[in-house]
Amino acid sequence: MATITLVRPERLNAWTGRMHAEYRALLARAAGDGSVRVIVVTGAGRGFCAGADSRALEGHVERGAYDPGTGPDLARPGYGVGAEFDADFAYHFGIPKPIIAAVNGPAAGVGLVLACYCDLRFAAAGAKLTTAHGRLGLPAEYGLSWLLPRLIGLTRAADLLLSSRVVLAEEAAGLGLVNRVVAPEDLMAVTYDYARGLASGVSPASLAASKAQMYLDLHRDAATSVADAADRLEVMMKGPDFAEGVAALVGRRPPAFADPPPSGPTRGGPRVGGS
Repeated sequence: MATITLVRPERLNAWTGRMHAEYRALLARAAGDGSVRVIVVTGAGRGFCAGADSRALEGHVERGAYDPGTGPDLARPGYGVGAEFDADFAYHFGIPKPIIAAVNGPAAGVGLVLACYCDLRFAAAGAKLTTAHGRLGLPAEYGLSWLLPRLIGLTRAADLLLSSRVVLAEEAAGLGLVNRVVAPEDLMAVTYDYARGLASGVSPASLAASKAQMYLDLHRDAATSVADAADRLEVMMKGPDFAEGVAALVGRRPPAFADPPPSGPTRGGPRVGGS
């Protein structure tokens, strides 16, 4: 398991170009490390990510244009799986490992985008979530207008996208936006306990296949999904995870799935910060 922590607590981890570059680099390292089976994303201090840094927004106003503040050598985690995922934040869907957002505090604008592109969201009770863009005179960011209706339905998404109102974690759970709400002091323990369950009890090959199927199927018809599942089944039934899973079932013991081979750089530092 790897944890990536956004670290600008004095600014509620407000997003910057440097943070974006560092986040992508760390995500690529975790994705390529065969010993990492689950990735957790959280924020330092009282916030998850309060959105774009206000100083950066002032710079956009002065320029009259958007400047991402990133260089040309950005890491490309999740790229190459499908053209549908080869874009900012959509790259999360191409990473073959579950990514869990532990939303420990406010998640606004791009911070909410980041949480939504994770596969699962656990939130601290009372955490505030908002799309935020409407109050800034901007469009919905980074494909959130595509993703949010698929997460919670069109009518509920319209409410959050059009109003930019703040919802607490408890309401977000009722909308289906977060999977679980827990006491702030228990958030990381609960998140890690769930992550360990995935890491120890579920085949890494199955996790990768299931995640790919979920997100690819958002762009496909049912027949294509059925055919793809059949192709994957034929391949995976020849693999070591299937053999171990059957042996564990017959032997009435927990499975002991081996780590998959690394597919990229080894895991690096877990913290993202900077301005």
